[in-house]
Amino acid sequence: MWLTVEVTKLAPMTVETIPETEHVLQTGEPSAAHIVKTEPGESAAAKVLEARIYGTPLEALCGHVWVPSRDPKQLPLCEACKSVYEMYRIFNDGLNDRPDE
Repeated sequence: MWLTVEVTKLAPMTVETIPETEHVLQTGEPSAAHIVKTEPGESAAAKVLEARIYGTPLEALCGHVWVPSRDPKQLPLCEACKSVYEMYRIFNDGLNDRPDE
């Protein structure tokens, strides 16, 4: 008994590589207060407090990564975070005028 096997050639595929963005932690004195990325139902204030206690980094709407270490109300609001938040507000009716409200 003979077994016949048909061999087909596979077409080469291209693989798209997505470069990883490197997050650099802020060191030294912060220059602006950032708006923290949160999931639905998550409290930004609680997330910042936890990060301050445990020293874990946070990511802002602008992409900036840092470990919070002081009261953000003493700093000016990051313009990039502010513009991203404004864009979110345009498309989401439930957002407050200001992120801290």
